[in-house]
Amino acid sequence: MRLHQLPARAVVSFGFLIALALAAPAARLRAAESPQRPGLLPAFSDGGSSSREARRQAIEALPLDQMTEPQREAVEKALRSTTLYRKLPVQTLTCDTDLFEFALANPESIVDIWRVLGISRLVLDPAGPSQWRLADGYGTVGMLRLLHHARRGHKGTLVFHGRGAYSGPLAPKPLSGTCLLVVQHEPAADDDGRQRQRIRIDAFLDVDGVGLEIVTRSLQPLIVRSAAANLHEICLFMSTLSEAAVKNPEGIVHLASRLTRTDPEDRQSLAAIARAAGKNSPLAAATPADAERLQTELAARWLSTDELDQVHRRR
Repeated sequence: MRLHQLPARAVVSFGFLIALALAAPAARLRAAESPQRPGLLPAFSDGGSSSREARRQAIEALPLDQMTEPQREAVEKALRSTTLYRKLPVQTLTCDTDLFEFALANPESIVDIWRVLGISRLVLDPAGPSQWRLADGYGTVGMLRLLHHARRGHKGTLVFHGRGAYSGPLAPKPLSGTCLLVVQHEPAADDDGRQRQRIRIDAFLDVDGVGLEIVTRSLQPLIVRSAAANLHEICLFMSTLSEAAVKNPEGIVHLASRLTRTDPEDRQSLAAIARAAGKNSPLAAATPADAERLQTELAARWLSTDELDQVHRRR
């Protein structure tokens, strides 16, 4: 499965699943754009849950006692108005801990990498401290803010609140809504010496002006499956990026230098993480040709040959 093959195509960074939820009508259009790949979304095994017990556990995990009053009010309002709750399937990925935490703190940098590689239309720009502005290139726009980040060692809980809208040919009128996201992460067992991370995301969605019955019957199957599929692909990409940092750190350094939508300090941080990851690796490549080839290798995992050629011509 590839990023560009997903019917939703609004591939997002950790914590930005509101784009998927509000882009559900657009997903139908994108599926129609790829008739040679029928049935991908329905065939994907979700493995998540919308049960009362899962919802209760998600609410209990919220660090409300550590939040300011405005933050608690925003969370409690979102919980009261939820029309769809979903615990996405827990994902375990092989990824350098520093790189994983960098991605959680700087999702715009990961999206910028996708832009440079040509594997996504998504635009994610900082709009203030711990806030981002989104456009997926298919009619979905939104704003996301990090309400709270509780951390103990390498374990953490992030609480995001987002608002977005979709306007396009498959909706009789613009759709809008809000989403509360609870992201929990922790290190996983690394018996073979490789660092692994476990991530769980709980989403509370409210679609404005759309009844519960419509959401349950029409939107829920598409929302939950596309969200699970995209989270899986995001984790796969992070694992691939981490492996590349070990084998070709200078390639990641070269890639970081091309992230023009990323803050210079964050580019330097990404480069430092890559060099640290590959410092003691006997597999690390170091020639300029290796650095340039890395970007082709990363993109090739998610683009067809024709699409990859188009990316090369734009460089």
